[in-house]
Amino acid sequence: MAVIFSKIGIIGGGISGLAAAKQLAEHNPIVFEATDSIGGVWKHCSFRTTKLQTPRCDYEFSDYPWPLRDNTSFPSYNEILEYLNSYANHFDLFKFINFNSKVVEIRLAKDHLESPSKLSTLLPGKPVWEVAVQTSGSTAIQWYGFEFIVVCMGKYGDVPIIPTYGRNKGPEVFKGKVMHSQEYSKLDAEESSQLLKGKKVVIIGYKKSGIDLAVECAEANQGDDGKACTMVVRTSHWTVPHYSIWGLPFYLFYSTRFSQFLHARPNQGTLRTLLCQLLSPARKAASKIIESYLLWKLPLVKYGLKPDHPFEEDYASCQMAILPESFFPEADKGKINFKRSSNWWFWEGGVEFDDNTKLEADVVLLATGYDGKKKLRTVLPEPFRSFLEYPSGMLPLYRGTIHPLIPNMGFMGYVESVSNLQTSEIRCKWLARLVGGKFKLPSMEKMLEQVNTEMEIMKNTTRFYKRTCISTFSINHNDEICEEMGWNSWRKKSWLAEAFSPYNSQDYQD
Repeated sequence: MAVIFSKIGIIGGGISGLAAAKQLAEHNPIVFEATDSIGGVWKHCSFRTTKLQTPRCDYEFSDYPWPLRDNTSFPSYNEILEYLNSYANHFDLFKFINFNSKVVEIRLAKDHLESPSKLSTLLPGKPVWEVAVQTSGSTAIQWYGFEFIVVCMGKYGDVPIIPTYGRNKGPEVFKGKVMHSQEYSKLDAEESSQLLKGKKVVIIGYKKSGIDLAVECAEANQGDDGKACTMVVRTSHWTVPHYSIWGLPFYLFYSTRFSQFLHARPNQGTLRTLLCQLLSPARKAASKIIESYLLWKLPLVKYGLKPDHPFEEDYASCQMAILPESFFPEADKGKINFKRSSNWWFWEGGVEFDDNTKLEADVVLLATGYDGKKKLRTVLPEPFRSFLEYPSGMLPLYRGTIHPLIPNMGFMGYVESVSNLQTSEIRCKWLARLVGGKFKLPSMEKMLEQVNTEMEIMKNTTRFYKRTCISTFSINHNDEICEEMGWNSWRKKSWLAEAFSPYNSQDYQD
């Protein structure tokens, strides 16, 4: 089949892919979505009880507010999908999307094989990348040529992380059922209930997916004949029941310009660095105040779940989870148990631990996360595939979007913050202006210097830095993006609001 040429290709139809399609609409992009629907992880990795972890007003596009956006309840995944479909319909984005179209390979166009780094423009007028696409139900491959590609495959979904085991210690020796959370998310309500009801269930993991799985397991086992599930916890992380701390709104601690002034940020200068060190007691105090409230509000000590690290480290790595209301009440009823252990493996009747104890199990659910880099490695060619491996373990992206060593390609959804939708949308606005020639990128050396500076801040703030999270300096990060676009970086209407009000997508309207 002949190669189909277009200016811009977008890989993925999740929130980042939709934001990219909207901002780049003037170029008539082609969006490849491997499944039959938009929504990304919200469509394909959500459980029956999955909800957003922020209020609606903190998870919306700047030009498309939620209906009833002041509703403080957290929307379900179905409500989020309705919102995303409504957004796509409103801005006529479906016309750009090729469903059931899986990208299986990306390669440099022949004209650029000799010197890919010497490209002087992002839209050179001829293809830089060629993309192989396979349609569901067909073995045929259709090739496309693009001047620029936006990769929105995301960090989550598709490629589950499966633990490795020693000889005769893996799932093959276990006589029960082993399932990753990704596979579980494909079950409907009846199927998931049948899997869990009356069964001895062990859940590996104590992050958001594991917590949601435990609640669903407890709900399926109500009554005297119901079985308890057990969560295996390697590292306990701080969880919060709601966004209020001792009666104060949570955003006052981390999400205002004033509160983020206490934290290190890139390009802050010597005086600012010294001031940040002097203010470190205030920063630690904020973390201690939150910890004191959580220890008072939640039975963390009772269940041996008090983390060994400060709250700030979980916030700075985007690992803070919102607890379902019924989580600890179900634990108090004996429906959810906890087992702290760093190492575990299978035996024929369940799971064994390094303290020589065993748990009997009928079902073992793995809430062990996803390997987003592996998804990228499967489609990117060499040498670019090797550029994904950086000494820090993080993906080196300038402005969270451009890899300095990979030409004419943007990446969306690989940097996290408190609101990943806001993070993706403002970067898509930045990218659209970059592609449109409104400004130019710095030199490769300058971009790498900026990336390394941000990585050092993350490494110095939290031991969990490999998640690439900018939550403690997100406002400054967006300031620099605004300045490159020629926008005023201070977006509020008054100095008081600028200092003490949280930033959200509405502040970054065009």
